[in-house]
Amino acid sequence: MDAYTSFASVYDTFMDNIPYEEWAEYLIGLLKEYGIHDGLVLDLGCGTGNMTELLAQVGYDMIGIDNAEDMLEIAMEKREESGHDILYLLQDMREFELYGTVKAIVSICDSINYITEEEDLLEVFRLANNYLDPKGIFIFDFNTVYKYSEVLGNQTIAEDRDECSFIWDNYYYEDEQINEYELSLFIKEADSDLYRKYQETHFQKAYDLETIKGLIERSGLEYITAYDAFTKNAPTKTSERIYMVARECGKCV
Repeated sequence: MDAYTSFASVYDTFMDNIPYEEWAEYLIGLLKEYGIHDGLVLDLGCGTGNMTELLAQVGYDMIGIDNAEDMLEIAMEKREESGHDILYLLQDMREFELYGTVKAIVSICDSINYITEEEDLLEVFRLANNYLDPKGIFIFDFNTVYKYSEVLGNQTIAEDRDECSFIWDNYYYEDEQINEYELSLFIKEADSDLYRKYQETHFQKAYDLETIKGLIERSGLEYITAYDAFTKNAPTKTSERIYMVARECGKCV
């Protein structure tokens, strides 16, 4: 089954432990540090629009792209409630298209790790460079090899809520540097005490910092810096999530 189909309906329920407001504060701080105070910003891999909404709330003109239709439907419901003028596009980030350029592109919540082939990720970076304004900024995060191999790998995560529960089995394949998520969902039927079971499989690629830097440089983007997530510290061997900052560097590549 495709990822983020059945899970989309309960995604926000299980992600309620993520401090999106704090993450947004950190991301907005980075954008402003590089002169992005307003204007068009693309949220690449926007999911249900949590970060997209928070960026729109502080005045950015937002575009959200995701390839999961069910997730975008929830994002558009949030747009109706908030009244924010957000453009959502159902596209694969490996071949996304815009009508023009944007001041900045952001991609968080390890969306980059869903690109499991290096050549595909290189194309994502090339497209980012192509659709950024001159000297525009690309900020994204990714989960590290350490996180998959030492924290998530071969672990089982389970949560039980009133209306739904899940069992999330992780299998890390060291040679391929791929983490497989086997997700079993139990979602309560409307007007019933019965729960229906759904299953999804997700795959994420573990990237190291040097590989990401190399792909950035090959793409035509200019590598600026990397941070241990939510800090201004340099990444370490035990960093679980790294934030990258890159800059548009011409359209000749």
